[in-house]
Amino acid sequence: MAGELEFERPIVELRAKIEELRRFTSESGVDLSDEIQKLEARLEELTESIYANLTPWQRVQLARQPGRPTTLDYIRGICEEFVELHGDRNFRDDPAVVGGIGLVDGRPITLIGTQKGKDTKDNIHRNFGMAHPEGYRKALRLMKQAEKFGRPVALFIDTAGAYPGASGEERGQSEAIARNLMEMAGLRVPTVCFVTGEGGSGGALGLGVTDRIYVLEYAWYSVIAPESAAAILWRDSAQAPRAAETMRITAPDLVALGIADELIREPRGGAQKDPAAMIRTVRGKLVSALEELSALSVDERLARRYDKYRKMGVFVEA
Repeated sequence: MAGELEFERPIVELRAKIEELRRFTSESGVDLSDEIQKLEARLEELTESIYANLTPWQRVQLARQPGRPTTLDYIRGICEEFVELHGDRNFRDDPAVVGGIGLVDGRPITLIGTQKGKDTKDNIHRNFGMAHPEGYRKALRLMKQAEKFGRPVALFIDTAGAYPGASGEERGQSEAIARNLMEMAGLRVPTVCFVTGEGGSGGALGLGVTDRIYVLEYAWYSVIAPESAAAILWRDSAQAPRAAETMRITAPDLVALGIADELIREPRGGAQKDPAAMIRTVRGKLVSALEELSALSVDERLARRYDKYRKMGVFVEA
């Protein structure tokens, strides 16, 4: 199977052996059903064992796998109708951030997120999901528009980080992200965030100050990517697996630390194995979250949001 990860190779090889026996049975007429059944049971046990015992680095690798649903996949699967809106009304439209207005069960919602490409050409167009300042300003424009008209906001994060190039710095990358943090903290409408893949640095945080933060089972969310952290701490990016272990960036860690509110289970092997099922799960979680948040008064929702972020960052000295 193209694109399998190193730790998935035993599963791929055993599955190929089962398929080979099935072909042989079909072509020769020899009954190997008992052997095939035993191998299928072994495959089930092996698959369960591997995915139940992933290391943090293996989870990071799964979060980067091709075929995982993108923000537009989620939006189109969640909404009955969707109209994409463009531009920051200041410089240009940033294809790395998408957003617009959709109908979910007949209710208008603003949906925004970082967008990776489906192939090399699309990734170049989308800048590999790394937003420029105008992407964050577009997102803020849409969030303020949603606030004006009383629409809740759903955000989707899947980015290695904000674009680190000179052009981003020239147009105020840090100011754009900081402005989003400030404005999102005080938005008067319900806000829900889903970390669907990579959640890298301020590029992710610039869309992540919300009432609820949900993180998919194999997603990660951190102030820095493991490779970059390893290069800084040990001067060797090959130490990324060690950094991933140390940084506690996986979904279970994020929930345990109070950074994320809830872990959302993925299909076994990752969202890329069954995108449709993953999108249905996220849709259900979004609908239920908005029902709960909409039942609160504006003042109560803002107070809870404030308390949520004030509680983050607790530490213990050994």
